Amino acid sequence: MAKTADYYQLLGVPRNATPDQIRSAYRKLAKQHHPDVGEAPDGAERFKQISEAYEVLSDPERRQRYDMFGSGQGLGDFGIGDLFETFFGSEFRRREPRGPMRGADLRMEIEVDLIDAVKGGARTIRVPRLETCERCEGSGAEPGSKISTCATCNGRGEVRQVQQSVFGRFVNVSTCPRCGGSGKTVDALCTRCRGEGRERRDHELPLDIPAGIDDGQQLRVAGEGEAGLRGGPSGDLYVLIRLREHAFFRREGDDLVHVLRISPAQAALGADLEVPTIEGVTAPVKVPGGAQHGQMVRLRGKGVPHLGSS
Repeated sequence: MAKTADYYQLLGVPRNATPDQIRSAYRKLAKQHHPDVGEAPDGAERFKQISEAYEVLSDPERRQRYDMFGSGQGLGDFGIGDLFETFFGSEFRRREPRGPMRGADLRMEIEVDLIDAVKGGARTIRVPRLETCERCEGSGAEPGSKISTCATCNGRGEVRQVQQSVFGRFVNVSTCPRCGGSGKTVDALCTRCRGEGRERRDHELPLDIPAGIDDGQQLRVAGEGEAGLRGGPSGDLYVLIRLREHAFFRREGDDLVHVLRISPAQAALGADLEVPTIEGVTAPVKVPGGAQHGQMVRLRGKGVPHLGSS
């Protein structure tokens, strides 16, 4: 805008206007001249001017400098859109036409045996999900049919409706009901997916279980969620691990605990015994003389590997 433009005249307030008067004037003019509301050819420039004026006059220090020197003194880029949204909310934000859309993330839960959690390994899981339609390859159109620009929204994927209120004219933006936001229409919908571009199928997926994983931890498999729309990328798959109870062991962090039952004589005198291990073989354990109920005897290296250490 011109450097000689008077900010007070732009807002229609006197030079001794209070902050409330300046704020009220800006609100009124902003609603009147916002590009999505008004139809005047110079509406966008006018909106920029009054927003710049408010940005300066609403700040006590900048207003004082303006009153002294008649300049915004390095106003620069001040984000008109953010300023307007602060007053009136995000419904006035310009919307871009809907293009490719990322598929939804999926979450599922599986049970894992303790030995598989300790040693790690691979298994196959079945994932029910939306996948790209094999017949139309995601376009939603029957093979051989014509794909055209939507006549209702002219390819924008959205329609605008002007509404009148006590505050002036407002523009309501909504997804085009004819094309569903894609901006395209087809002569014949795909007979397999009925125009969705995706179909639900069960997918068998190999899953690597890392050694040391614990109950309640989650694995992320990138790109194995539901297929995207209109060529968008697939979402991710999150797998929650639940451990099955084991007949001989319970897990406590990276340790495995086995309850060994001994006789009073073995507890008093001590004994050399054998205990099972998670590998399926036995290991020797020395029970010290005078052992007490609940006392722990440690076997080094017979527990759970720390997750990510191998």
